[in-house]
This record gives sequence, C-alpha cells and structure tokens, in this order.
Amino acid sequence: MRLRADIFVSALLRHVFTSGDFAAVEKKGAEEAGAIFIRQHFRNGLETLYAPAPQTAFDEGQAGDRLFEVRLSRSDPEAVRAMLERERKFDPDLWIVELEAEELGDMIPLAKGG
Repeated sequence: MRLRADIFVSALLRHVFTSGDFAAVEKKGAEEAGAIFIRQHFRNGLETLYAPAPQTAFDEGQAGDRLFEVRLSRSDPEAVRAMLERERKFDPDLWIVELEAEELGDMIPLAKGG
C-alpha cells in the first residue's frame, strides 16, 4: 500500500525543517493519492524540479513507494513554472512543494538513474 500524499509531504517538510532549511506547500492536492512535484530553490535563483517517477522506474516490491525523477535541473524559474502549469492542466489534484535548500541528501527518494 502506498503512503498517502499528505503524510509523505508532512514528513518531507519536517525533515527539511530539521535540517535547518525551509519548505512550504505551494499547492495542496488530493490527500490520499495526489502526485507530488517538488521545487528546489537555490541561492543563485535557479530551480530543480522533481516529479513522480514513471511506473517503469519501479522494481518489483517498490509498488508502494514514492520515487521521483529530476524533470528540470538548475533551470530558470519560468521554465519550472511553465512545466508545472502544463502538469496542473493534466492533473488538478497534484501537490507542489517548495524547498529552499542547497543540498537535499536523501530527503527525496530518486528512481535509479533519476
């Protein structure tokens, strides 16, 4: 069974705050199963966008996990906004979480090669 989106986001926020960085929910989506997109802001004004990994990235036994892939890396904020707008049109129940952290470590579970 997959961890609910609201619980995953809550745990992520606590983890970020515990590390001394800042996080906020830009858009709250469906509590049970909403797709989660994460915007990582850097001091130089660029952003990295993490998106849900496709099902093909999951190994057997990972069906209940939430994995992410880097959709845009250190890109202009306008490019990130544009991509998120396209995603919102496709899925209005998505979550958008913003993080202000230079290094995320293992806070975001990445798919292999992600």
